[in-house]
Amino acid sequence: MKIFHKNVKLPKDAIWLVPGLKVKRWFLLSILGSLLACLGATFLFKLEPLEYIVNGAKELVHIVPPEPVGIVFILIGIVFFFLAWKKTNFSMIEAEDTEANRIKDSMGEILYRKMKLNHGPKIVAIGGGTGLSTLLKGIKKLTNNITAVVTVGDDGGSSGILREQMGVLPPGDIRNCIAALADDDNIVTKLFQYRFQSGEGLGGHSFGNLFITAMTAICGDMVSAIKESSKVLLVRGRVLPATCDDMKLYAKMEDDSIVKGESNIPEAGKRIIQLMSEPKDLRVTPDIVEAIHNADIIIMGPGSLYTSVISNFLVKDIAKAVWAAKAKKIYVCNAMTQPGETDNYSVSDHIKAILNHVKDYKVEGKTFLDAVLVNNSIPKNLSEKYEKSDSLPVEIDITELRQMGIEVYQKNLLQDNKEGLIRHNCDKIAKAIYVWYKKRLRK
Repeated sequence: MKIFHKNVKLPKDAIWLVPGLKVKRWFLLSILGSLLACLGATFLFKLEPLEYIVNGAKELVHIVPPEPVGIVFILIGIVFFFLAWKKTNFSMIEAEDTEANRIKDSMGEILYRKMKLNHGPKIVAIGGGTGLSTLLKGIKKLTNNITAVVTVGDDGGSSGILREQMGVLPPGDIRNCIAALADDDNIVTKLFQYRFQSGEGLGGHSFGNLFITAMTAICGDMVSAIKESSKVLLVRGRVLPATCDDMKLYAKMEDDSIVKGESNIPEAGKRIIQLMSEPKDLRVTPDIVEAIHNADIIIMGPGSLYTSVISNFLVKDIAKAVWAAKAKKIYVCNAMTQPGETDNYSVSDHIKAILNHVKDYKVEGKTFLDAVLVNNSIPKNLSEKYEKSDSLPVEIDITELRQMGIEVYQKNLLQDNKEGLIRHNCDKIAKAIYVWYKKRLRK
């Protein structure tokens, strides 16, 4: 890693001189401590080294100029001390890491990166499903100050089975977010995401889901279980369920029919008018409201509009907090419509659906959304599977959005692939949001 400042390239180890590492103060203190200890030893053992040193220095002064000698001695002493201190710390790191070869950066680079991330913007990301975990993989490279608010309405697959049989909150989306925020894609992270393919009672379950379920039984609640699980993976930031209540989703359709169950809603094949929950008055997980209040950026999406994003705002305290927040607020819109949830939806339709579900908690003089981030590049070889499933690129209706007072921020957010599949690139999303945020600060 090279440090660049005003087009001047500095040596690699010059990173230790960068302000904010909180190293130099302890370095100087250790020098002072060493000098005091040596001085104390001379008194304790009645030594007279200072007299010999002074006399030797006087003799040396008559031979060579004192100033350059003094400077050289000071520099040599600092270099030796610094080298010894650096090697000692590396030894401690390697002692804690059985895979020492994984540490490719110098300690200075590690501390510099940590310092930059610790001073990054406070971000609250609200959503669920693969959309939220994809987003988190990108923004963890910008800051350590992340709070992921995860919906807990899932009732399908492994999560649904554990929810029904063990009485826990669905762990699937939470597991994905924990893995996404893990410090490194190491063997523990891969283990956490491992899904059993066979075995009576195990087939279809992921190790992480079972781990979180077991930790919930040990810790007594899901929030504590998530906290302890996050320690195992060295998670940057924190993951919080939107509510610890047993939230069950149901939707009112355009024909006034009611569809119950998160997994059943997209299968109904009808336009959703209103998303609701049982119980109706869901209690917010502690710390979420405070995180939203202190946030610099609030990100909603990407992900299933109703079952992953809007479902979080059924917890009224979350909706109220976002309305009142001073943060910059942005919605990451899906690139393609989702059959069963957003058929024929434009970007403005997505936003209208969100605002319709939070309108009862509106705070005068505040906005719920400042901007929408949309993808503006669809592969020319778009896979035929989208057409077969009636999934189409989401129309960017800029005129309607501007009339709503929503800033439209367009970027290429997709990964490059030869199959013509729509896959968000986590780094592109994170970079786009950060650039938008910086521009907003300058206004």
